[in-house]
Amino acid sequence: MNQGLSRKDGEMVYLFIHNGTLIDGNGGKPLENAGVLIKDQQIIAAGVEDSIKHPHEKIKYIDAQKGFILPGFIDCHVHLMFTGFRFEDPLFTPLSLYFYQATVNLKKTLNAGVTTVRDAGMADFGVKTAVEQGIIPGPRLQISIMPLSVSGGHFDLQLKSGHQVKTTYPGLPESVCDGKDEVRKRVREVLRAGADVVKVMVTGGVISANDSPEHPQFTREELQVIVEETSFRGLGVMAHAHGSQGIKNALKSGIRSIEHGTYLDPECIDLLLETDSWMVPTMLVHKINLEKLEAGELPEYSQEDTRDVYFKNQESVQSALKAGVKIVMGTDSGIGPHGQNLRELGLLCKAGMEPMEALQAGTKHAAELLGWQDKIGTIEPGKLADVVICATNPLTDIQSLGNPDNIQVVVKEGKIFKDIRMQENSFKDVQNHEL
Repeated sequence: MNQGLSRKDGEMVYLFIHNGTLIDGNGGKPLENAGVLIKDQQIIAAGVEDSIKHPHEKIKYIDAQKGFILPGFIDCHVHLMFTGFRFEDPLFTPLSLYFYQATVNLKKTLNAGVTTVRDAGMADFGVKTAVEQGIIPGPRLQISIMPLSVSGGHFDLQLKSGHQVKTTYPGLPESVCDGKDEVRKRVREVLRAGADVVKVMVTGGVISANDSPEHPQFTREELQVIVEETSFRGLGVMAHAHGSQGIKNALKSGIRSIEHGTYLDPECIDLLLETDSWMVPTMLVHKINLEKLEAGELPEYSQEDTRDVYFKNQESVQSALKAGVKIVMGTDSGIGPHGQNLRELGLLCKAGMEPMEALQAGTKHAAELLGWQDKIGTIEPGKLADVVICATNPLTDIQSLGNPDNIQVVVKEGKIFKDIRMQENSFKDVQNHEL
């Protein structure tokens, strides 16, 4: 489903969402009997339904049916090219299959109510362009192209046996770089390939054969080169960072987005506050990895790290929240299943957020991290028309958002990509016809 708002004869068609409770992302009291008026790709009015003046042109109505009208959600850490992750996968998987799988992953993400994502590695410029041109449905993307890794680091896919898993192709540069000159060149290559943000592995990882999450990677000098080169284009850097020393190195080098943040110590928290940096804890992937561990689905080399990281991550998020660190939604979907993104909000609440704070972590504040706060993140005039309608009240049942069936309508830039009520009615029509 992809219903636009313009007629072929040029007559403008407005979209009016009404008969719902508006939670606009700004943190205020929910507004009952609310409406949102959309023209083209943009919101032009939002408020009490009866107060919104209707234009004389044709209007398409969406009845929220007493549901809850929310901004489109933003996931700040996904991997759309992954459908589960094992190091040996590229040995058996044709390159083209990753792209076909990605079309499914994109659609699942959008159907979950996520209209914007920051891809943390492997989605290339062609994937982003295909979504922008409407060739495939999906959330709008910020892409990092290829994560940077040191030799022997978290994204060096040469194993102890000497064998190497190849992941590069034209448009996807090499990952491994060592020393300031090589690092500088690799950053330029990633930017040339179309990166909106540069991703760097400043520590080891959980599902990693060559290292452990605590191990720091890259020197301060190398990290400063990455920040410098990226800043020339006015872009940012996101740091995969579990261990405390790697987190400190990243923050002291000017990186302002810490992904995972598992082993925070008091100095890490002080630095996050001092530098006004962000934390993207990806609690969902750690929970899913623990579930895989208990089901016997993880390789032996990652089992101990998986259990330890799950509990340490919870402790760190709780400490960071109490201290006032800025935390936003990111799920690492792709390592875990796609389409469950909003489960992260329930986990953030378990760690200490209030439901309204969690909603903002997935909307307004996530937009601020991405630098797109003037375009998305809230429902107000002038913003892009990214709107979702959920059947349940997220302020009393935040976990209900984790079920995509509760996300009944998804509108992205004024186009309806999902309306579960219409799908149900179509199914009933088919059933009646068959009878």
